[in-house]
Amino acid sequence: MTPPSSLPVESFLQDLQDRICTAIETVDGTARFAEDRWQRSEGGGGRTRVLRDGAVFEQAGIGFSRVHGSTLPPSASAHRPELAGRSWTATGVSLVFHPRNPHLPTTHMNVRYFEATAEGRVPVWWFGGGFDLTPFYPVDEDVHHWHRVARDLCAPYGEDLYPRWKRWCDEYFFIRHRNETRGVGGLFFDDLSEGGFDRCFALMQAVGNGFLDAYLPIVARRKDTPYGEREREFQLYRRGRYVEFNLVYDRGTLFGLQSGGRAESILMSLPPRVRFEYGYQPAPDSAEARLADYLRPRDWL
Repeated sequence: MTPPSSLPVESFLQDLQDRICTAIETVDGTARFAEDRWQRSEGGGGRTRVLRDGAVFEQAGIGFSRVHGSTLPPSASAHRPELAGRSWTATGVSLVFHPRNPHLPTTHMNVRYFEATAEGRVPVWWFGGGFDLTPFYPVDEDVHHWHRVARDLCAPYGEDLYPRWKRWCDEYFFIRHRNETRGVGGLFFDDLSEGGFDRCFALMQAVGNGFLDAYLPIVARRKDTPYGEREREFQLYRRGRYVEFNLVYDRGTLFGLQSGGRAESILMSLPPRVRFEYGYQPAPDSAEARLADYLRPRDWL
C-alpha cells in the first residue's frame, strides 16, 4: 500500500510561496525577496526567500522545502513510536515576517505535509500548520479581524474546528517559563488525517490561502502609524520572547536541527535585531504594560 501522492501538495506549496512573495513585495514597495536554493546531503532541498531592509518589513522570510530521510530524529518519533524505523518525507511552507513599525504585528504561518513508510507496513501521513499573530501594541480591531478570518475559513469543515484549533494554538504557542502566550493566537493543527486525504489537503489549502486575507488588512492599517524610539526599543525587547519560544519549544525548529536540516533556513524565523534586558518592567498604565492583558488565552470573537 502506498501513501497518497505528495505531488499536488508540493505544487500547491510552491505556488503559495510565489503568491505570498508577490503580495508582500507589492505592499512593501521598495524591497524584493532574494532566493537561496539549497540541497540537503541527507536528502531533499528547498528554496528559501528573504526580503531585507524594506520600507514595511525589516525582514520577511518564507521558505519551501521537501526533505526526506531513512530514520526519524527523536523529536519526531518520541510522541509517535510507531514511526520508528520508517523512511520519511516532509514538505511545507513556513514564514515569519518581522515588520519595521512596532505597531504592525509580527506574524508566522506554516503549512506542511508528512508521510512515513516502511515495507510491509501501512503508510502513515498527516497534514499540519496554522498561523498566529504577535503584536507589540495590540489593537482590538486587528485581533478580531484575524480571528474572524480564522473562524470563517474553518467553518465549511465543521463548527467545532475553529474552537479546537484556536485552543490548540493558545496551548502550543505558550512560553511556559514566562507564563504567557507568544501573542494573540490564531490556528494550530497537527497530525491531521481524519476524513481522508482530499479533505485534509483542502483544509491545509484553506489555511495557507487564508493567511493573506488575515494579515494584509492589518498591514494596511498599521504600517504608517507614527512611532518613536520608545516604541522601537519595546519592539526589540519583545522580539526576545519570539527568540525564546523558537529556540526552546518550537517543534519545527527542533525537528529541523535534529534531522540534519539546513540551519540558515531553519533559523530564518529569528528577527534581524533584538535586545534583552534583565528585569524589565513597563511603566504602570503605559501602552507597553497593556500588552500583558493580551498574552493569555481569550475568546476574541
